[in-house]
Amino acid sequence: MKYKKSRKGKWIIITATLVLGFAALWTINRFAQQIRNSEQEKVRLWANAIGQKAELVSSTETFFNEVGIDERRKVKLYIDVLQSFNNKDLGSDAQFYLNYVSYIVDSSRTPFMILDSDSTITSCGNIHQSPQQDGALIGTKVTPQLLALFADNPPFHYQIWGIPLTLLYRESQIYSDMRAMLDNLNRSFLSEVTNNSVFVPVIVVDSSRTSVLGSGNISPDQFSTPQRLQDKLKDMASENTPIALRLANQSLAYVYYESTPLLKMLRIIPLIYLFLAILLLLISYNLFRTARSEEENRVWVGMAKETAHQLGTPISSLSGWADYLQGKTLEEPYLSEIRKDIDRLDTIARRFSKIGSVPELSDDDLCEIIRHTISYMEKRSPRKVHFVTTLPDRPVVAPVNRYLFEWVIENICKNAIDAMEGNGTFTTILTTEGNNINIDLCDTGKGIPASQQKYIFESGFSTKQRGWGLGLSLARRIVQEYHKGRIFLKYSIPGQGSVFRITLKQS
Repeated sequence: MKYKKSRKGKWIIITATLVLGFAALWTINRFAQQIRNSEQEKVRLWANAIGQKAELVSSTETFFNEVGIDERRKVKLYIDVLQSFNNKDLGSDAQFYLNYVSYIVDSSRTPFMILDSDSTITSCGNIHQSPQQDGALIGTKVTPQLLALFADNPPFHYQIWGIPLTLLYRESQIYSDMRAMLDNLNRSFLSEVTNNSVFVPVIVVDSSRTSVLGSGNISPDQFSTPQRLQDKLKDMASENTPIALRLANQSLAYVYYESTPLLKMLRIIPLIYLFLAILLLLISYNLFRTARSEEENRVWVGMAKETAHQLGTPISSLSGWADYLQGKTLEEPYLSEIRKDIDRLDTIARRFSKIGSVPELSDDDLCEIIRHTISYMEKRSPRKVHFVTTLPDRPVVAPVNRYLFEWVIENICKNAIDAMEGNGTFTTILTTEGNNINIDLCDTGKGIPASQQKYIFESGFSTKQRGWGLGLSLARRIVQEYHKGRIFLKYSIPGQGSVFRITLKQS
């Protein structure tokens, strides 16, 4: 009953520990999930903002192109008015149109100059800061440096009264300011994409996905070669769909991004905690079992030493009385049995004295040890218990400690006699298989229920009403720890009996 209560208490503690552990794991996983959702929401908002700003950049570029077309249209209108002077019926309206379009060109501050066939400047405007500086150019030859300033836009060629003229123009100040603003917006946009405030690892590539336009929050070593770049882009695309961007120059770019380091860490925190919890549980269990085993060892050793010490005095006294009675009227058979019991007590004292110390093993014949032990037990067992021993004809030698190994067989034999309730057959069979020695100890007793079979070798477990639960535990300690063998319940059938097997190595 004590053993069952102890096991029940142990399972209650283990269950409570597991419940508390899983509760803590659930709580941490919940917090991690909340933080993970928050991080994912940040990344989603960042991706949406990138898409919206990309649309803004694209719209600005479209507007910018329309402004450029409008400027060329103004210059073309200016030329059309100039060419209207070729019409002799225009009359006084020609001056009105000329003043109107000149005002439009001047108001937009579009730099222009008109050259004749000799590359002489016949008219110009908005080239310098003041009209006086522009006026100084009229009548002079155009320089290569000045021509280079107007090389971005195709010239207009026309004639007035048969005189060939060429009009050159370049971006207006308003157009240039808008171009600078758009370039700054584009640079700021790419900088914001790559160096984002939510620390999203990001790579911006061109439309061919082979050239990196920018990167942020990621080591360049991860895309240092074309193959590494493609592998990295593939990994990123498997996690998030790339964002397509239309840049200011109408070129297409793609933004690849992945989860933030914090988000990646949050995904594995529950697994790390679970691993640590299991590891801590295993360590705690092993420490508990080791401490318990050490405590049992101390109890075993202390009890064994004390038993050997207590047996020493009566054994010495009985030996003295046996020597005194020798030669007296006491019959020799009785004196022989007294000496056998004294020897038996001496053997028991030797057994207990060896518990807790490293026993000395020597090559011995197991057949002879089994015969001697069974013979001793047979004379001291109920007459209705029959002993059957099946042993090889040759010696079977193994490194054993005779005193301790006889103790193992005696313990199993006593348990079998109790299980048979004084009426049955106890069979001992020794066989060899390769280098292994198998000793089967069989009884025809009441057997062991299946629910109890896994506990029979544990200290404190006993099916007897007044049992201490030490015999089989001691037998396992002697066989496995001292002799490096195995002892186990081969099978047990309730109502039919049990078979224990001891396995040792031959010398």
